[in-house]
Amino acid sequence: MSNTTFHPRPLLLQPPDGVEHMKSVVRSVLGALSLLALLGIRYPLRMLPLLFFELAWKIIWVIAYGLPLWSTGALDAGTSETLFACVMGLVLVPIAIPWRYVHWHYVKAAGDRWRNLPAP
Repeated sequence: MSNTTFHPRPLLLQPPDGVEHMKSVVRSVLGALSLLALLGIRYPLRMLPLLFFELAWKIIWVIAYGLPLWSTGALDAGTSETLFACVMGLVLVPIAIPWRYVHWHYVKAAGDRWRNLPAP
């Protein structure tokens, strides 16, 4: 039997007493990022940079931290929950990204000039 308690509401809405400073910062940033990423489902073209960031940090965390801990059997309850959430994000975020648009506007299109830009 697990020692974890089921939280009917997200920890962001009902934080535990005495949570350490950096955990509160990380939870707040990731909570804001998640809420804004939901806009990416409604407005995928406007929110592409945010969706790229969401995808990138999850890929990095899963490869650098989640999978090594999982492969050695060293996942605790919190890390297991984070791994599950990140893997779900790795499944759902790419569905919201319009890949044809990304290819044409980020891969094929010419980059912005860095010199001789007109003054705003």
